[in-house]
Amino acid sequence: MPHHIIIMLAAGIGIPLLAALNAALGRYIGSPAVAATILFVVAFAVSAIVALATNPQAVTKLASAPKHLFLGGTLVAFYVLSITWIAPTMGVGNAVFFVLLGQLISAASIDHFGLFTAQTSPLTLTRAAGIALMAAGVFVTQKA
Repeated sequence: MPHHIIIMLAAGIGIPLLAALNAALGRYIGSPAVAATILFVVAFAVSAIVALATNPQAVTKLASAPKHLFLGGTLVAFYVLSITWIAPTMGVGNAVFFVLLGQLISAASIDHFGLFTAQTSPLTLTRAAGIALMAAGVFVTQKA
């Protein structure tokens, strides 16, 4: 389990870096949409290499997968396009603050209701207070 924490911490570190790098690329080339497209081309190549190296037979199950499960790709495209477009004008920190706030709300809802076969973790008053404290902490860091 400790390696899972390290991986997710690295993923969290990567989100603002992704935002800053892609926003800078979008500014440099003059197109947030083209920058996002390049990000997805590189991400596709890396993901395909990892998928083929670790579990190539999983591809055969794609045709039978519930179609709503593919909406994750739309959501990641929305995130990358929006952060690439908005971060240069709002700042990476402010943009990521609102992303984090949305993640806290969404994650608490998914866990509370066990959506998409997620492990159920009820939203207790203590948990809600913790989420509010996390949100307040991120807010304070952006106001300093």
